[in-house]
Amino acid sequence: MKLRQRFSKADLVGVHFALNVFISTTLLWIILNLYARLNPIWAISSMIAASHPDVKQAVKTFWGRITNAAVGCAVGLLFLVIGGSSDWKLPIALAVTVLLSTYVVRMQGSWWLQAPITAAIIIIAADLERDSRLTDIQLGLRRVGEVMLGCVMGLAISWLMSKLWPLHESKKEAVAVK
Repeated sequence: MKLRQRFSKADLVGVHFALNVFISTTLLWIILNLYARLNPIWAISSMIAASHPDVKQAVKTFWGRITNAAVGCAVGLLFLVIGGSSDWKLPIALAVTVLLSTYVVRMQGSWWLQAPITAAIIIIAADLERDSRLTDIQLGLRRVGEVMLGCVMGLAISWLMSKLWPLHESKKEAVAVK
């Protein structure tokens, strides 16, 4: 189907989602980059993962992402505290995170992948800007805060857009199937 035909059928789900992402990215950029002088990339990537044109799906995505990000955060911070400067810290922490997320948290879908990603963000970010153990933990917590802010922003803008520009039921079903 040609691009023009897709737009002529009023299937604007992609435009709806693009607008969600545009608004959320802009807000995160203003909040983190302009006001806090932080790089907003972690928050923006989390926002995209937690956004969805259908707010019900966005809520499911949000809870899966938040839960597994919390698991990844806990494991990542634990390994920062007890792991020292070992080169094996990252692979062991990621393996532990996957096991916890898979066998303890057990959320449906692919959200169990989020836990090791968050653990890696915390450990790698801390290793890249190493000054002291306290700095590692502070940096890890800041990264987690950025990830959580991105998740909240993705859900909030998805909800707001669902009120300002609601999708019709047939479009919601089509989006949920994809």
